[in-house]
Amino acid sequence: MATRPLAAIVLAAGEGTRMRSPIPKPLHRVCGRPLVLHVLDALAELHVERVVVVVGYRSADVTKTLQAEAPAELRLEFVEQVRPLGTGDAAAVGLTGFPESYDGFEDGDLVVLPGDAPLVRPATLAGLVRAHRASRAAATLLTARLADPRGYGRVLRAKDGSVARIVEESDATDGEREIDEVATSIYCFRHSVLAPTLRRLSPDNAQGEYYLTDAIAVLHAAGYPVTSVAAGDPVEAAGVNDRAQLAAAEAELRGRINERWMRRGVTMTDPEQTYVDASVRLGRDVTLLPGVVLEGATSLGDGAVVGPATRLADCQVGAGARIEHSVGRLAVVGEEAVVGPFAVLEPGARVAPRTSTGPFFVGVP
Repeated sequence: MATRPLAAIVLAAGEGTRMRSPIPKPLHRVCGRPLVLHVLDALAELHVERVVVVVGYRSADVTKTLQAEAPAELRLEFVEQVRPLGTGDAAAVGLTGFPESYDGFEDGDLVVLPGDAPLVRPATLAGLVRAHRASRAAATLLTARLADPRGYGRVLRAKDGSVARIVEESDATDGEREIDEVATSIYCFRHSVLAPTLRRLSPDNAQGEYYLTDAIAVLHAAGYPVTSVAAGDPVEAAGVNDRAQLAAAEAELRGRINERWMRRGVTMTDPEQTYVDASVRLGRDVTLLPGVVLEGATSLGDGAVVGPATRLADCQVGAGARIEHSVGRLAVVGEEAVVGPFAVLEPGARVAPRTSTGPFFVGVP
């Protein structure tokens, strides 16, 4: 990754009308974390030099959230797409976040991806960049093959097998809709070719917008090499456009989170009924019984046993503590303490560590 500078543009300007909510789509939460932050978490593992986030609808809310919660190692810049003219226009706006004085970056590479792709893995993005550099392509597209490609742009190839263009489903012919290879809206571009390519885009399509997907056809027609990399897991292609897709992304990410913790030594007696946010921290030999919900900045010390039917939000639980059939928020439970059944820990509550005289409860200070 160190051969050339690497940066990224994250397209997070959308309102998300199909979410039917005043909340900007990038800020809808999956596993306790906004959609766009899952994307930034993945980028953080690529050691990108700069990430430009394109904001639009309720831009102040999106910017404030990312400034507070984004990985500290990322250098973020924010630019605003004032009018929603499409992804191609958003990418062009994103390029304005790279000053002309950004030495040497004309020879660098640029990952461009949407802010509503929480399922893409860091390893997949790294593989995309490696393949792009190895092929010396002007652009490399992440693709996936789906049994049901409805809703996605289809990848059209030239006779030699190279990527010729992407056609959005609304503009595709019946024959093109039969193609099962789809574009994921995740790209790696050579930085120097992207700006002139975007200037050649046209809004002559069903939506009357500037499609970033059309950049592939422009590059191909100009004789630039365009390649593709297939995602190892097609689920990574899934974006989030409505509440049903939000729930599907939640289920996929929760499965990944649970598997990761179990492989680190956490016992989950019923993973399908165990809900752990991405921001939760668990110690060694923790046991989670069915119906456990752990949210926010909750942390459990080594050997803690939680559940069944327990919900904790932003709580600190000491090593060896036991909590069952209880709820708590912004509470502290000491080591070896016993809580429940049917306890309610209000914000500020503290349960002292267990002593020789047994556990006791200290109320809100």
